[in-house]
Amino acid sequence: MSKVPRIAVIGSANVDLTTFSDKFPRPGETIFGQRFDLGFGGKGANQAVAARLCGAEVVMIAKVGNDLFGEATIKNFKAQGIDTAHVGIVEGVSSGVAPIFVEPGGQNRILVVKGANDTLRPADIDAAAKTLKTADAMVLQFEIPLETIYYAVEFANKNKIRCIVNPAPAQPANLEALRTADYFIPNESEAETITGLPVHSVEEAKLCAAALLQKGFARVILTLGSRGSLLAAPESAEVFAPFAVTPLDTTGAGDAFIGSFAVFLGEGLPEREALTRANLYAGLSTMQVGTQKSFPTRARFETEWQNRRAAR
Repeated sequence: MSKVPRIAVIGSANVDLTTFSDKFPRPGETIFGQRFDLGFGGKGANQAVAARLCGAEVVMIAKVGNDLFGEATIKNFKAQGIDTAHVGIVEGVSSGVAPIFVEPGGQNRILVVKGANDTLRPADIDAAAKTLKTADAMVLQFEIPLETIYYAVEFANKNKIRCIVNPAPAQPANLEALRTADYFIPNESEAETITGLPVHSVEEAKLCAAALLQKGFARVILTLGSRGSLLAAPESAEVFAPFAVTPLDTTGAGDAFIGSFAVFLGEGLPEREALTRANLYAGLSTMQVGTQKSFPTRARFETEWQNRRAAR
């Protein structure tokens, strides 16, 4: 590594509350569940943890409620070595939570309560301005108010900070306000929602990416799951093949890709190598169950990278 990059993640932090049961209760019925799991999530938090595990210095700009989940979220960030100076605590609003109910066959029902995530405002970007100006990259997702995302992208452009926008989950947005981002990185379904174009093949992915480039983006990366990823720029479009893995759980793989990609770029690696490395990091994350707890350490990644690169 030539340097230790500093990554600023502006985004969401949630607590996932997963209950496993033989069946769902009927209205008015109380039943016993078999198992319960509490996990830390939210796309912003996931990407921050991935970046930290890859070796970056990471600062999180987020909001949590003044409740047990908010306290636990901040404690988790600190345990990971993530700077929480700009994780605000909001009175009278819950932390972001996602109650998840799972039947034996895997069928689930999920309720997402955005809570304090919805209170992250442009003023919070200004409050963190001094810290943000020291960052090698700013990373954003769509689980916070769009006005805050637009403001942060403009802030990054004015201050010449590399900006990565992950439009997840996809929703109608003013792409004009995002076009100065250095990288716009949706997955297949998000790209379809945003452009209205199908992305069922590599050729369709290239057409979709071209449509986004016509909106003024400098670089578009489409993550294509088991087909790897596509890097599109005005002058070219290139598909990067995935690494062979046996996936157990693909949840959070996109977040692993985004967080690691920001770090590899921040270390000064060439764009193509940074993307190839991010493909592997994301692939490795699918070999364990869960999100943050499935992300590999930098040491494990480097071992896999050396072995797999030599084999290619």
